[in-house]
Amino acid sequence: MTKKLLRGEHDHRVGFAELFFDLVFVFAITQISHLLLHHYDVKGAVQSGLILLAVWWVWIYTTWVLNRLDPEAPAVRGLIFAMMVCGLFLSMSIPEAFGERGWVFGLAFAAMQLGRTHFMYLAAGNDQVVKRTYLRIFIWFVPSALLWIGGGLADPNLRLWFWLAALVVEYVGPAAGFWLPGLGRDVSSNWNVKGEHIAERAGLFVIICLGETLLVSGATFADLHWDIAGLLAFLSSATSSIAMWWVYFHIGYHRGSTQIATSDDPGRIARLAFTYAHIPIVAGIVLAAVGAERAIAHPHAPGSLGEAASIVGGTALFLAGNGWFKAVSKWFPLSHLFGLGLLAGLFLLAPWLDLLMLNLGSALVLVLVAIWEDRSLASHSRASA
Repeated sequence: MTKKLLRGEHDHRVGFAELFFDLVFVFAITQISHLLLHHYDVKGAVQSGLILLAVWWVWIYTTWVLNRLDPEAPAVRGLIFAMMVCGLFLSMSIPEAFGERGWVFGLAFAAMQLGRTHFMYLAAGNDQVVKRTYLRIFIWFVPSALLWIGGGLADPNLRLWFWLAALVVEYVGPAAGFWLPGLGRDVSSNWNVKGEHIAERAGLFVIICLGETLLVSGATFADLHWDIAGLLAFLSSATSSIAMWWVYFHIGYHRGSTQIATSDDPGRIARLAFTYAHIPIVAGIVLAAVGAERAIAHPHAPGSLGEAASIVGGTALFLAGNGWFKAVSKWFPLSHLFGLGLLAGLFLLAPWLDLLMLNLGSALVLVLVAIWEDRSLASHSRASA
């Protein structure tokens, strides 16, 4: 591999160019939450979920590449800035991704996936193991790219099916080791992963999503007439965001990084913990943010299972994802199972509650889980001592 493009062996830092790149995804997450908010039905949920999965996928693949490349190298910076421009077009097209700008979304997504993979193949130089890995990935991305672009050009009523097929190809690839006839299957032990870097990058994406929750809640409440009900809804939303931060960063984030660093197969751990287990975490935060905005705007509106799907369901998805993330390195926390049980009960009670009560209840469950896990960790530390 071309040495001037590589990170040093002990270089785990996140470069400023990477942080600059993340700003595009602040925009993308905002666009996705607004898409769901303005199309709050089953069809809108499916479309928003598909777009979120696509956005996460292009971001996490970029993270894997930058885990090996030096973000301060001029050529790598050029790659990052080119990805930023494509990412802006991707983000700008999200509101009309299933309308007249579907071709923009599909083309931008395909260009980012193929272009970044081709760059990594060239950067591999004489490292035949890495070259074969990214050759496999590139070949897998060709049919999915055709589906993304073809779907963008297809009738909007058929677009969803094209893009679902594209997502299946992309998501199955890592689990299948990007198997190809003649090239065989890639193995996770080939992936030289810097745990601190990939953990910090994933944590920053979670921060982006939590920041979106706070911004949306604050902007919604600021535009309303301030009363007690709205204030309580806003405070419960802010409490939920803080509790989510605590649940994710207090234990799981550091444990995931340590597990990668000490594992005999860090690529497998990183694939499970950060590529896949973070999907419900990110989706849960975005979904809960949409529910919180609806609760702040209409705190006394009657609850329903449909409303609970975002307010309670988003919180449950977040907890389930965190449990999975933590189980990769140790076990599924009992506190998270308890919280999921409480949320299931709250979901069933939704038709008899208003949106404010649903929001308050979800926030309370998150706080209880955070306190339980914190106390449990403290007790375990004392017992070990």
